[in-house]
Amino acid sequence: MSERVGLWLIGARGGVATVASIGLLSLQQKRVNESGLVTALPLFAEADLVDWSQIVIGGHEIRDTTLVEQAVNFQQTSRAFAPNLVEEIKEDLAEIDQRVVPGILHRCGVTIDQLAESKIQSDHRTVDEKLGQIKQDLLNFKQENELARVVVINVSSTEPPADASQLPDTWEAAASRLEEFPISSLYSIAALQTGCGYVNFTPSLGSNAPAICQLAEQQGLPHSGSDGKTGETLIKSALAPAFAMRNLEVLSWVGHNIFGNMDGLVLDNPENKKTKVDSKDRLLGEILGYDPQTHISIEYIKSLGDWKTAWDHIHFQGFLGTPMVMQFTWQGCDSILASPLVLDLMRLTERAMRAKQAGVMSSLACFFKSPMAVQENNFVHQFSMLERWVKDISV
Repeated sequence: MSERVGLWLIGARGGVATVASIGLLSLQQKRVNESGLVTALPLFAEADLVDWSQIVIGGHEIRDTTLVEQAVNFQQTSRAFAPNLVEEIKEDLAEIDQRVVPGILHRCGVTIDQLAESKIQSDHRTVDEKLGQIKQDLLNFKQENELARVVVINVSSTEPPADASQLPDTWEAAASRLEEFPISSLYSIAALQTGCGYVNFTPSLGSNAPAICQLAEQQGLPHSGSDGKTGETLIKSALAPAFAMRNLEVLSWVGHNIFGNMDGLVLDNPENKKTKVDSKDRLLGEILGYDPQTHISIEYIKSLGDWKTAWDHIHFQGFLGTPMVMQFTWQGCDSILASPLVLDLMRLTERAMRAKQAGVMSSLACFFKSPMAVQENNFVHQFSMLERWVKDISV
């Protein structure tokens, strides 16, 4: 397969998108190996995934900045990669920047609104007009870059909670009530209506509403989400099954998270934080079969930059009712953990598009904290679902 394909990032100059762009350019120029990329595993060798060289990046962004500025800032504050790397690829980053266009605001909360440049804040067009603009941006990207397919991935900041049960549950009803949906959902609708696959890497609603799931089926397109599973929750989903299988009762599980990137700044708002905490907290009960006492805290500590530290305290009970404790500390560079998964999800979604698969890609559950249409949260079992999908698509 030699066609060019597009990766359109919502939040194209944020930390995850910036590192994904740096990573893709580095892979294309063979500056780095494929460490951290799931799709580089031998399992995917016969899956006919798109090559790194075929991927073109564009996106939407609401802030007044550039990819080069963000890359320099990321390197200086987080020191996550060699300082000369940005200098060596800055012209390539600037080229990607030419394919980034102004984003849209709608029902995304005051914290995100305040991040946007003034001309975006003062955009008072109707929802239909804004949706039309997003669709035109996607069509322009596809046509101007001669792309066979486009995958849209939401890596923007977390919105306040949206209750899908209060939204229309059929696409027919939703089409006339689009103003009730948050911006993440409008982006997903625009993607599906323009023939793009869609992935929600955030805890925001995105395509996780019955009406939009129905639209995806009607359009014959794959979509997935939500909330990329990169650090502490990844360890939870691998560790909690061990307690369950050894019949060790978890009495309480406390997780404390501190980090200082843009995501942390947005999550400093209690409304936005609630969306994230709910996403991180739901899997324990589903894995264990009961609900231990849990507590999750997320705190913004500016000096940490993109380096996230999670400390977990697990209080459990063993034989003879003996209480015991396990603690672990996870420290990782948030965007370095997340960005390869974004590239993986792009390749897998594009492959599903070529296979004419439609609807929720439940096979991608292992990538998400709150996987759509899947109750299984045991990481090993989730990965088995992906293995089965790869074997089927490789036939």
